[in-house]
Amino acid sequence: MAPDSAWHKSSYSGGSGDSCVEAADVTATHGGIGVRDSKDPQGPALLFTPTEWTSFVALLRTGTADFGTV
Repeated sequence: MAPDSAWHKSSYSGGSGDSCVEAADVTATHGGIGVRDSKDPQGPALLFTPTEWTSFVALLRTGTADFGTV
């Protein structure tokens, strides 16, 4: 989906680095934001539209995300 240099690890990944989420702006090539598991960089990635990504991040920041309903 994107070269390794385009992916950015979450600042909440912790010191051990073994439970990490990475995101890449692939708007130019795929029309959105890619999200992958850093332990499996060649594995599947999710693709969010810019609007979906903005909403997702806003929910995380406010603490109102309810992942039990996903």
